Amino acid sequence: MLALEGLNAHYGASHVLQGVDLEVPDGTITAVLGRNGVGKTTTLRTIMGLLPPSSGRVLLGGRDIAGWAPHLVARVGVAYVPEGRLIFPDLTVVENIRVAERRPAKEWPIDRLFELFPALRERAGNKGAQLSGGEQQMLALARALVSDPKVLLLDEPSQGLAPLVVRELARVIRRLCEGGVTILLIEQNMKLAEEIADRIAIMVKGRIVYSASPAAFRAEEASIRTQYLTV
Repeated sequence: MLALEGLNAHYGASHVLQGVDLEVPDGTITAVLGRNGVGKTTTLRTIMGLLPPSSGRVLLGGRDIAGWAPHLVARVGVAYVPEGRLIFPDLTVVENIRVAERRPAKEWPIDRLFELFPALRERAGNKGAQLSGGEQQMLALARALVSDPKVLLLDEPSQGLAPLVVRELARVIRRLCEGGVTILLIEQNMKLAEEIADRIAIMVKGRIVYSASPAAFRAEEASIRTQYLTV
C-alpha cells in the first residue's frame, strides 16, 4: 500500500501541501481531482522525491520513503508519468523505452509493452517528435512500466487527447491495475476518473477534503462539483 500521512511541502515560503492524508491500497486505482493549483502535481513530485517534504510520511508497504532521492524511490518500485509526457523527441520509440530500463524488465519487457501498445510496435523506429499526442502518452507509460513498478503515478494522462484516445487510455490503465500495478491518478477528466478509479479523492488548498467510491461520488456529484471543483 502507498500511504501519505500528514504530508507537508513548500516551494520557498509557499506552503503547498498542508497535511495530506491519503491511502492507495494495493491493486487499486485512486484518482485525485481538484482545481488547478491546489497541490495535486506537487503531491506526486513529493512522493517521487523531486520535492523534499517539509514533514510527514510517504509509506510504501509500511516503509517510510519520504525525502528519498528520486532514483532510490524508483528502485523500490515507484514510477512517475509526468504531465506533458516529457519524452525525448530525438530518440526513437525503442530508445525512449530503453533509456529507462535500469535492468532487464521481468514484468514488462519490451515485447509485452508492444502487446499492450500495438501502435508503438508499428512506430518503433520513429522518433518521439514524430508521434501523435496519444502515441506520446502511451510511450510515456511504456517508459515508466519498463522499470517494473509496484506503484504508478500518473499526472493528467488524458490532457489534450481526443475522446477516442482517452477511451483507449482508460482501457490500458484498468488493464495495468488488473495486472497488479497500483495507480495514483491525478485527473481533471471526471468522467475518466469515475470510469476507472476504485476511489475518488478531492484536494482543496493542499489537503484531501473528500474521499468516496465512484458510486457514492456520482450520487452527490452535483453538490461536490459546486463545492469543490468549479471555479
